[in-house]
Amino acid sequence: MTQTAVTPAREPAVRRATPGGARTARRSGRRRLALPYVLLLPALLLELLVHLVPMLMGITMSFKELTQFYIRDWAAAPWSGLDNFSVSLDFDAAVGQSLLKSFLTTCRFTMLSVGLCWLLGTAAAVLLQENFRGRGVLRTLFLVPYALPVYAAVITWTFMFQRDNGLINHVLHDQLGIGDTPAFWLIGDNSFWALLVVSVWKGWPFAFLTVMAGLQNIPREMYEAAALDGAGVWKQIRHITLPSLRPVNQVLVLVLFLWTFNDFNTPFVLFGDAAPEAADLISLHIYQSSFQTWNFGTGSAMSVLLLLFLLLVTGVYLLLTSRGRKTSDA
Repeated sequence: MTQTAVTPAREPAVRRATPGGARTARRSGRRRLALPYVLLLPALLLELLVHLVPMLMGITMSFKELTQFYIRDWAAAPWSGLDNFSVSLDFDAAVGQSLLKSFLTTCRFTMLSVGLCWLLGTAAAVLLQENFRGRGVLRTLFLVPYALPVYAAVITWTFMFQRDNGLINHVLHDQLGIGDTPAFWLIGDNSFWALLVVSVWKGWPFAFLTVMAGLQNIPREMYEAAALDGAGVWKQIRHITLPSLRPVNQVLVLVLFLWTFNDFNTPFVLFGDAAPEAADLISLHIYQSSFQTWNFGTGSAMSVLLLLFLLLVTGVYLLLTSRGRKTSDA
């Protein structure tokens, strides 16, 4: 009788990680986690150098009695505590009154500019959603003001607003016959509206570009279904377009507000060192308080107050919009 040899079953191979392999895996994991921070480090250093360091220096200057006598060595200027802030917020005195008036003018200007930029940009983006001949050309032309350098664009508007040889008065007075005499646009009360026109002309293409990008994410099937249900154009815009654009508009309005409230280039190029009283925006007012009176401590205090105001408005706005988004999602 023959015996068959029984081969014992092989035990499954168990992979055992060696200590060296575990260390290598941990090191590679740490490298993967650290890679994003390493890539962000150059941008962070530049941000510190370009923004945060000057901001901290400005905050320090706001607590000093810094005048033209300490320009060479501003660190040697005596400390004034909260005196610069007291002078800026004393609305019974001349400095505080002028700052308050400039602040209110800036608020009015910002609300009008942001509202018109958003309205024009949204209307243009909605109208250019449909395919028609020449749509690409119109989109390109609408973005020209946003692509032009600020100084070149505003200087062109300065020539157009001239009283005698300007294009604005040529059209309004000479061709349309509006007004008995050509108007002064860069002085007096008209300066506010001239500044508003330039600001809206320069800013609405950004709103147009942002809203146009947001419209690309709205499915066309929603409009087709609404049209089949009998909804007209205005109902589609009210119930489909605007609710779908809410996240985009929340960011857009905030960015336009910060840009417009802090705008310095437009009034400076349009009016020069001294803007008319009707167009005295707070950014140019702070510049005049610092570089024309040589009181850099007071000017820095005004800048810090402006920074605190913008931080407060931004925080409240983000809080309200986040609550509204949660409520709509619920």
